[in-house]
Amino acid sequence: MDALEFAPFRDRMVADGQPDLVVRTFAHYYSLLRSGETGRIGEADIAPVESLPDAATLTDTVDAGLAALDQAVVIKLNGGLGTSMGMTRAKSLLPVKDGQSFLDIIAQQVLTLRKRHRCRLPLVLMNSFRTRADSLAALERYPELPVDGLGLDFVQHRVPKVFQEDLSPAEWPADADQAWCPPGHGDLYPALVTSGMLGELRERGYRYAFVSNADNLGAALDVAILGYVAANGLPFLMEVADRTEADKKGGHLARRRADGQLVLRESAQCPEQDREAFGDWTRHRYFNTNNLWLDLDALQAALDAREGVLGLPMIRNAKTVVPTDPGSPAVYQLETAMGAAIAVFEGAAAIRVPRTRFAPVKTTNDLLALWSDAYVQLPDGRLVLAPVRQGEPVVVDLDPRFYKMIDGLQARFPSGPPSLIDCARFEVRGDVTFGARHVATGSTRVVADGPRTLRDGETLSVVSSAPAAS
Repeated sequence: MDALEFAPFRDRMVADGQPDLVVRTFAHYYSLLRSGETGRIGEADIAPVESLPDAATLTDTVDAGLAALDQAVVIKLNGGLGTSMGMTRAKSLLPVKDGQSFLDIIAQQVLTLRKRHRCRLPLVLMNSFRTRADSLAALERYPELPVDGLGLDFVQHRVPKVFQEDLSPAEWPADADQAWCPPGHGDLYPALVTSGMLGELRERGYRYAFVSNADNLGAALDVAILGYVAANGLPFLMEVADRTEADKKGGHLARRRADGQLVLRESAQCPEQDREAFGDWTRHRYFNTNNLWLDLDALQAALDAREGVLGLPMIRNAKTVVPTDPGSPAVYQLETAMGAAIAVFEGAAAIRVPRTRFAPVKTTNDLLALWSDAYVQLPDGRLVLAPVRQGEPVVVDLDPRFYKMIDGLQARFPSGPPSLIDCARFEVRGDVTFGARHVATGSTRVVADGPRTLRDGETLSVVSSAPAAS
């Protein structure tokens, strides 16, 4: 790539205060884009992963995990604003169980582990500029959280969007921030470096990082898995779970045919002609939970060997410069996924975990399920499906016209969620406000052809004021 081609991007990023490592990392991906690289991973280049070690069978690694606990740190990705639910602040501040937010429960998970095992175990957030202030303020109610003089967070970077038409830096004078985008959670690795957090952790004797999304309350540090990482000297471990039909749009684990290396293929990396194979959950059996384990010494060695640029597979996301305006100019967002580092570390591995370690909240449908009695909080702070459900999540399908935004959800469930512990599917169509003490069982469908308020305790097996949709 000609230096002159990249100069406008470099000038913009330097003026924005982006560190040199971030500029060089973005230059790497921009060079790939200009050379015609799409980041696509074709079906012909990968093979399905047939079997994996199972976390449920780990019985002899607990002692190794206990021995490694004082070298462990919990890192939570906390950059999401929950804009798809109408939020303008960190999604992790939403009330999710008995008035507790995601951050409350995460803090309790860490403090419970510290008390139980008498270890130091820091909690560190990877915030965005928009989530940092509110999130740190929320954690002030836990003054015992900071340890070893470590800060509670570091901040992810931002990079320019690229006009598709001529591959120049995107411009949007009406709102200059629209010309920038987050570089995906693969930014974890450079952000650890530029913030100084990686160096501080290693200086204080921390070696093993458990990384997960803040909106996944099933993801708490597991001592047996930590022991598996430490005992086997793994540089990188990905927790994966069995795919179902509901997961066929998400990324999956595969094995590169050329060298047998494990790789992660995201939806945006799949060529159009391979969509059917991508969605075949019986072929590609495992999805990435985004619960990852890192050996920080191995990470530093990999960064040193690559002059700080890990070179994760590129994800070329085609968007419009204003995401909510499909008529605005077309852009590329050059992103990476942190799980894609499985292809970078020699000796990287994956382990099958139960679905109880994966309970993310992406929509108000997910949130209502977590509010309900279908999920319970364990003594260690994890939020998991109630045992009676035997691992089967409840399917919640709320009318997006009225429930998509958090304000609409809260207004229509003023007395809290219905009981869903014995419900397979809970569907609402129309503008329905629920009372208290509702119980949904089996497959429940509530339909209204106009605004309707249900009485407290009204049976929900079938409630309708209009014919069911055909």
